[in-house]
Amino acid sequence: MIETIKTELTAKIALAFFVLYTLWFIYFHLPGVPAGNHFDWFTVSYGLIAAWGAIWGFVVAKKWGGFRSMMGKSIIFFSSGLVLQEVGQLGYTYYIYYKGIEVPYPSWGDFAFYGSIPCYIIAVLYLAKAAGIRISLQSFTNKLQAVLLPLGMLLFSYFLFLQGYEFDWSQPLTVFIDLGAPLLQAVYISLAILTFLLTRGILGGVMRSKVLFILFALLAQYMADWTFLYQASRGTWTVSGINDYMFFIAYFLMAFGLIQFDVIYKSLRTPQS
Repeated sequence: MIETIKTELTAKIALAFFVLYTLWFIYFHLPGVPAGNHFDWFTVSYGLIAAWGAIWGFVVAKKWGGFRSMMGKSIIFFSSGLVLQEVGQLGYTYYIYYKGIEVPYPSWGDFAFYGSIPCYIIAVLYLAKAAGIRISLQSFTNKLQAVLLPLGMLLFSYFLFLQGYEFDWSQPLTVFIDLGAPLLQAVYISLAILTFLLTRGILGGVMRSKVLFILFALLAQYMADWTFLYQASRGTWTVSGINDYMFFIAYFLMAFGLIQFDVIYKSLRTPQS
């Protein structure tokens, strides 16, 4: 991470964005600071870090060969996931600040948010293939921790969220999003953990550290999504609250993780003395 910050201007900009928005978030939550437009502007604009990461992710993917290489495909799908997250943010902004109405659920913004899930699943699978790993049922069996940890997280999350949850089968799409999406998120976390566990020694350990960073980003995304579902179901979600900041962290981690693949690309093409 330190090497990436030292050598990559894009990483420096992403880090500066993170620091500034973190200080901004802390400031308007200090005691005595009145609510105002700065709350709205934070919510409207923090998704820019996702757009920044996606743009440079596509640039890095092109260097790796784009759809002609496994790594290129992986980075493209991770970047596409970030794009969909930002589209979801814009969808909520459209309803709240342009239409001036309560956001319908599910809205097209929600479809964009959860559309990132299959993108991340595909991205992790291609990342595993790029690292020379063949993920199979046997590999899952041999690395049970890759299944048990997400399963434990999923059960814990369901235990929290399902308390008082009313299944309205007259709106099956809503039920599917509330219950099905977290299950699919557990899939990409399982795949990411398994990829991390199986990349020991590959590319001198360089790939493994980058997979770990992506894993942290996916975990952060998972926690942010669950927090949103929990707060939304109980009517406690607020503009520019802790959940918005959790999404901001998840976007930053994914953006920074994608930028780091540029460092790998350059290191592999730099002659070793």
